[in-house]
Amino acid sequence: PEGPGAAAFAKRIDPAREPGLSPEQRRLMAQVEYAQRQRVLQRRLRGRNTLLALGIGAVTLGVYGYTFYSVSQERFLDELEQEAEAARARA
Repeated sequence: PEGPGAAAFAKRIDPAREPGLSPEQRRLMAQVEYAQRQRVLQRRLRGRNTLLALGIGAVTLGVYGYTFYSVSQERFLDELEQEAEAARARA
C-alpha cells in the first residue's frame, strides 16, 4: 500500500503456478472458486426467473382482464332472450 490510510488488496495468484502449494491446497482453492461461480450464477438466474415470472403473470392477468371485458360487452344473449319473449308473447 502506498501512503497512510491506503488499504492493502489481496493479490490474485494462479494456484497452478504458485510454488509451495500442495495438491490438496490447489484442489481446495479450485473447489472454493467453483462454489463462488455457482453462487453468482444462481443469483443471476434468480433475477432472470423473477423477471420471467412477473412477465408471465402480467400476460395472464391481461388475458383474464380482457376476457372479462369482452364478455361484458357481448349482448347477443340479451337479444336472443328478447326475441324468445317476443315469440312467446305472439303465441
